[in-house]
This record gives sequence, structure tokens and C-alpha cells, in this order.
Amino acid sequence: MSKLRISIVQYLNTAPLVWGFTNGPLRGKYDLSFTVPSQCAEQLRTGNADVAIIPAIEYQRIDDLAILPDMAIASKKQVRSLLIIAKKPIEQVKSFALDASSRSTQALTRILCAEKWKIAPQFSEAPPDLGAMLNQADAALLIGDPALRISVGVEKESWPGAEGQTICQAATLGIASSGLVFIYDVVGEWRALTGLPAVLAVWAARREIATPELIADFLASRDFGLSRIAEICFDAARDLELPQRVLESYLRNNIDFSLDEENRRSLELYFAHAAKLALIPQAKPLEWAAKAEAVKL
Repeated sequence: MSKLRISIVQYLNTAPLVWGFTNGPLRGKYDLSFTVPSQCAEQLRTGNADVAIIPAIEYQRIDDLAILPDMAIASKKQVRSLLIIAKKPIEQVKSFALDASSRSTQALTRILCAEKWKIAPQFSEAPPDLGAMLNQADAALLIGDPALRISVGVEKESWPGAEGQTICQAATLGIASSGLVFIYDVVGEWRALTGLPAVLAVWAARREIATPELIADFLASRDFGLSRIAEICFDAARDLELPQRVLESYLRNNIDFSLDEENRRSLELYFAHAAKLALIPQAKPLEWAAKAEAVKL
């Protein structure tokens, strides 16, 4: 019997969820592939993956899915790896380059533009190259490890602006086309709008595949990874060329791996906003895969 295929986001924030599959007791049980969030969704949509960690918005765009319970990539207040970087204050932005790796955060950015900042910029997709993006647009959305690298890089050379805004010299980011840049944390802005955290990605599978046994493996992998954050960040520090302590702080303080009640409420509100803006046809209810009954020993 062939192994089930799992499509995994290649960013650091997913590593704790899959550490049991990549470095732990479940290693070799599944066929793993790694790519950007938008492509994880495409692999699940086209049948090239059986289970995938997908941008939350894609649950509404792919039929016949169940969400694996109690696991997510979410953030309670500030995420640091989903950034809007603009050449002018966000309320003045007329054009927006959106990271093509993204789906959930693209939708989140469109919601914030309409509902929080009351702007209607021209949107376009672009590869995650900040300099090129800001050459073609007033603002850029950047996600994942490239955005985290910017967050870390500007910490000592930036200052607070208006509420939710961080300002730094464009030259700090290697950008020659502007004097200053204005940086916004997407989750922080969503929190300011709604008072809720943001759920960015969920594990999803075709309903018939999402068995209690499968869910038990995914929960075990998550628990294994969350108990080994230091080990994960030791490896990642070398690959990302960032300090281990910074990466540990990011995974422990900026990323939330749960689907608690507050996160579920936020997910439903996010879908309602997306439907209002016609980013999805309508908000279908959340369908959860069933966990196994606890074994009595």
C-alpha cells in the first residue's frame, strides 16, 4: 500500500507541527513534500497530496475537505513574519504588490484595506522580491521567512510611527527608491480591527482520509515538535543565518499552534469578511475531522 502524501509549508513556523514526521518516531511513515503555502493548496486541490497544511482561506475554495482539529498556524497579537512594507503611510497607498506565495494573507490584506484603512488600491501578485515589488507598487505584502528576516533586521534601526506602524530608512532594507518605509504587522492590524487573533493555516484532508488514526499521528507530531523548539531553532539558525534565540522567541511568542475557541471564532469572522468582499462565494461552515476516543488504560 502506498504512503499517504503530505504537502508541507517550507517555512520555519510549520516545523514544530511536522517535526515528528521529519525527525521523530513517525519518520518514513508518510511521503513528504515541501513548498510555499499557495502550492500546498494547489497540491491538495489537484489530488497531488492527500493531506496539506493550507492557507486558511483555501478551506473555503476547495470542496470536500475536513480540518484536522486542535492544530493550526496562528498568531495571537504580532506575528513578525507577515509584513506590509510601504513607501508611504498605508492610508495613502494606491497600488499593492502581493506575495505570490500567499493566499490567506493576501485575503487578510484586502480585508484590512477595505475595512480598517478604507482604501481601494490596485492589487497585483509578485514574487517575494521586496525591491522589485516596491519598484512597481506603493506597498508590498511579504510573508514567511523572508518577512521574518526583515523584522529581525530592522529591530535596532527603526522607530515607532503612528499606531501599528514601524518606520525605518529604506536603505536599511537595501531599497533605493524611497527615503523611508512604513512597516505594518498584518496580525497586529487584524487584532486592532477585530480584537481577535489570526488563523493563517490549517491541516486539511479529504474527508475519507481524515481518520482518527491519521489525526492521532498529526497530534503526536505536533507534540513532539513543541517539546523540541530549541532543537528546531538550532538547525534553522544555520539555514536562515539568524540567531537561535530570535527564532526561539518567534516560535514561542509569535506563533500559536492551537485551534482554541478564540482562534475558531477568528476563523469564522475572517471567512465572513472574505465573503462580504467576494473573496470567496460564501462562508461555508467549518467541518472538523473526528478524533479517536481516548483509550482507557
